[in-house]
Formats: sequence, structure tokens, C-alpha cells
Amino acid sequence: MDWTAVGSVRIGPDRRVRRVGFGGAWLTGPGTHGPPPDRAAAREVVRRAVDAGVQLVDTADCYGPGISETLIAQALFPYPEDVVVSTKGGRIALGGNRWRADGRPEHLREACEGSLRRLRREAIDLYQLNAVDPTVPLEESLGALVDLRDAGKIRAIGVCNVSVSEFVRARAVTAIASVQDRYDLLTRENEDVLDVCTAEGTVFLPWFPPANELRARPDSVLDRIASRHGASAAQVALAWLLRRSPVTVPLPGTWNPEWWEEDLSSLHLRLTEAEVRELGGSTRRSPRRG
Repeated sequence: MDWTAVGSVRIGPDRRVRRVGFGGAWLTGPGTHGPPPDRAAAREVVRRAVDAGVQLVDTADCYGPGISETLIAQALFPYPEDVVVSTKGGRIALGGNRWRADGRPEHLREACEGSLRRLRREAIDLYQLNAVDPTVPLEESLGALVDLRDAGKIRAIGVCNVSVSEFVRARAVTAIASVQDRYDLLTRENEDVLDVCTAEGTVFLPWFPPANELRARPDSVLDRIASRHGASAAQVALAWLLRRSPVTVPLPGTWNPEWWEEDLSSLHLRLTEAEVRELGGSTRRSPRRG
């Protein structure tokens, strides 16, 4: 892969990664629960991603639960020196793509220790609070992560699924290396959060399901541009996401190596400025305020 046009971003105090990562949520069964249909294929796609030049591998303890982290360690240990591993704590898996937030400091400490064991790491490069628990002050949850960082268990702290106001509160507690939330061409309720991250220079990690609704309606803008480039709608949508902001690091992911190769080939697409504007204007959503 030629990564020159993609560029890189800094995560935390001293790590840089190329601007496409691997999303480990989909190394699981239906509803992000249980094992994937083919564990060997799942491990292979992680290895292929890193061999192709991906430097950020993202997961969470609630994916499986525990299965995604375990498969990543099986695929990559001992880890290449230039690979940054990101995981998350603060959510309990309920199955069917449903979770319950748990931001209690004692839970976060236990979750981090479990992730360290499964990932076979002495320290986690980027540890993200997976959700804001409405029953626990955000400051208390982040305080637990600060303690873990001070103890050498994690190196950088991020947050997920936050509003603008919650992001501002988080930054008042500690340096925030990243924000992660769902965001893609057709799902843009978090546009205001991305805009703040862009202004502040904070890495934004957008996730999106593989083979999801990124399918172009006949004769839509997305359909016409995909046809023009001889690409799929999903490939064009990923190429647009890279152009949307210099702080975005998209996280395509799948357990299927062939699907991953299709995602990665979108790096070869060169959208024009006019196409970027046309795509953005045609699919703009009202931002979520908070």
C-alpha cells in the first residue's frame, strides 16, 4: 500500500499512526456477541491489516465480550513496535449490539486489568472510556483512568460516545488523546463533536458497521460518484471520510479478509474537491447538540 496520501496523526504524547486503523468490533458474532464465524479467518484479517501498514488496532473488552481482544493478541503477539493497540472499558455487553454503561472506578480498574491479560500487554497504548455512565460523575470515571496512567497501566486516555459538553468536561480533567463515536457519510449526528475535535486537533476515530447501509440509491450522488470511479459505495464513503477532516482515523473492520481488502483499496481513490463537497452537501444531517 502507498500510504503517502493518507498521512498520519499523533495519538498521545509520543505515538504517530497512519490515518486508517482496524476496528476490532467485528471480530465477533452477530450483535457483537460471541465468536466470529471463522476464528482463523478473523486472526488472518488482523495480520493482513498490520502487514498492509495499519498501525492502529482498536478493540474493547465488551466486544465478544473479551473475544476481540483475545483474537487480536493471538494474531499479533509479539506486537510490532510501530503498532498502537487501543481498547476500551466502561460498558457491559448485553448482546444484540446492546450495552450498559458502567463507569464506576472499581469496574474500570478491573476492566483494564482484564484487557491487559487478554491483550498480553504490560501497558495499553490508548485506553478509552467507552461510555459516560449517567449514574457516575464523568470526572470520577476519568479520575480512575488517570490513576491507571500514573500506575503505568495505560499511556494515553480517550473518550467515546460523548457530546460536546462532555468532551469539554473530559478535557478539564486530563489530556484527551482521542474521541471515538459512530460517524460516516450517512450517519452524521456527531458532526458537532467532530468539528470541535478538528478545531482542537484531537484525533477522531469514527466507526461504522461493515456491509451496512453505505449502499447508494440508484442515481444518487453517491451512486454516480462510485460509478465514475469504478468503486463501491462503501469505498467512496470511506475515501470521503478521510477527506472530511485531517483528524479522522477511520476504523473499518471485519472478520472476512476479502471484505477487508475491499475496504483498504479505497485508499487508492482520489476524490476531487468538487466530489467531496457534493457528497458532504447531499448527505448532511442535523448535528446532535449537547
